[in-house]
Amino acid sequence: MRFKFGDYVLDAGRRELQCGVQTISIEPQVFDLLLYLVRQRHRIVSKDDLVTSVWCGRIVSDSTIASRINAARRAVGDDGVNQRYIRTAARRGIRFVGEVQQEETRAASEHASPRFPRGASGPPKELGLREEITFCKSADGVHLAAASVGQGSPIVKTASWLTHIEHDWQMEVSSPLLAQLAARHKLVRYDQRGNGLSDWRVADFSFAALMQDLETVVDALSLERFALFGISQGAAVAIAYAARHPDRVARLILHGGYSRGFRKRGAPDQIARCEALATLIREGWGKDTPAFRQVFTSLVHPNATQEQMRDFNEVQRISTSPENAAALFLAFGDIDVSEALQQIAAPTLVMHSRDDALVPFDQGLALAHAIPNARFVPLESRNHILIPDEPAWPGFVAEICDFLE
Repeated sequence: MRFKFGDYVLDAGRRELQCGVQTISIEPQVFDLLLYLVRQRHRIVSKDDLVTSVWCGRIVSDSTIASRINAARRAVGDDGVNQRYIRTAARRGIRFVGEVQQEETRAASEHASPRFPRGASGPPKELGLREEITFCKSADGVHLAAASVGQGSPIVKTASWLTHIEHDWQMEVSSPLLAQLAARHKLVRYDQRGNGLSDWRVADFSFAALMQDLETVVDALSLERFALFGISQGAAVAIAYAARHPDRVARLILHGGYSRGFRKRGAPDQIARCEALATLIREGWGKDTPAFRQVFTSLVHPNATQEQMRDFNEVQRISTSPENAAALFLAFGDIDVSEALQQIAAPTLVMHSRDDALVPFDQGLALAHAIPNARFVPLESRNHILIPDEPAWPGFVAEICDFLE
């Protein structure tokens, strides 16, 4: 079904909002909210209606609902004063008031249709775990989304390449590890600025800002002492935090990490290739065809199945805009936390795939050499981030669980 109002077209099958020839970047949950309002345009929708239909009855704060409504308004050119499409009914709720034309369409193609249906978020029901999503604000005014699930000693997973704290649970390559950690600990994750449920309209993607995101989240959740788990560029954020706050980090786990980004460690030809990849991200990331995203996916998961690659392609598409993805990728190139390595006091586990196609094996080895008394575990894999059905996976999980005991 396609819904037309003003210059906008809301395509339910393709899950796209278009204005003329432009596709509007919109977070999946905001899309769900906007689609629900359009479909229920004959009546005023209450907060309870939204919780039941958009959040599937999960506990959600008033501020979360308000932020999604504001995002929906921005997407269609409204604001709190100009309510051309989404109008507030005082003390009753909101209503979509635009004139709408609707038409049925053929089913969207496999690549255009999302692999993450509405309501498919959070831990699988069979785990018996209840996740709580909260929001906090960084010093520079960026709203950050954080998720907490499980009980026990806390472990904080730093944000890495293009997360979405709701839909990460639906990915075959990430949900098994999340489940293992949440079954034993209080697992805390967050979407860094420009990603997932956090603010997308952000000016500062510097490493200092990414560090500030982690500090903001752990302070907002009142975490005094915790284990810290960093993957890929998230390892550099974890390293910097552990060096700056040695009294708060009980354990440090680094997987596929590095201390210096591609501009700091690479030869000129390597730097040129990475900058070309950033251009590819900016120009093609948000298109329906996954070909542009597949380039990056093939570097992260060269041994993944086609279905696993499609999942990773899709979660990248819905997690951020092409502009944000390119800005983050270039910011990662300037990372340099090499001077912080010797300052780490926490027991540290470093793991790295021998044939990592994205971050060379010697980068993980260099971390283990420089961090005092670090334990190094080489992984027999080509994947930058391990996949649950590969031979190295059981040992990878066992090392993490044993280290956290």
